[in-house]
Amino acid sequence: MTEQPRVRPIEAADHDYWRLLFLAYGVFYETSFSQQVLDGVWEWLMDAGHETSALVAEAHGRLVGFAHLRRLHDTFTAGPGWFLDDLYVAPEHRGAGVGRALLAACEATAHAAGGGTLRWITASENTTAQRLYDSVATRTSWVTYEKET
Repeated sequence: MTEQPRVRPIEAADHDYWRLLFLAYGVFYETSFSQQVLDGVWEWLMDAGHETSALVAEAHGRLVGFAHLRRLHDTFTAGPGWFLDDLYVAPEHRGAGVGRALLAACEATAHAAGGGTLRWITASENTTAQRLYDSVATRTSWVTYEKET
């Protein structure tokens, strides 16, 4: 029988497992994270006053996924908004409800802190994730651009 994941806020003791998962997330998106990035993101996650936080999914005594959630100000509502920067589930735990549990916990976190719209993006070829996302949220028509400055 598959153990249901337990989702909770990240803790300092999660560093090593989080780092392994975050590095794997980078590989998935063909990105390699420098030590500076790894340390910088970890510092954000450990700073209770930072707008970026993390939830982790735990099963069988170890982390199997994470969600990085960022609170922001929404100019369309003059209220709170939320951006799910990163969601990752270890490949061997996909399809077991981990991603769905992390998304539900992000929604609950946003709701408890005043609500607002929760948004996220994914790669156009990540059809596996899109099947989950389509079942829990509304796909928008927005097109994303980026430019390094």
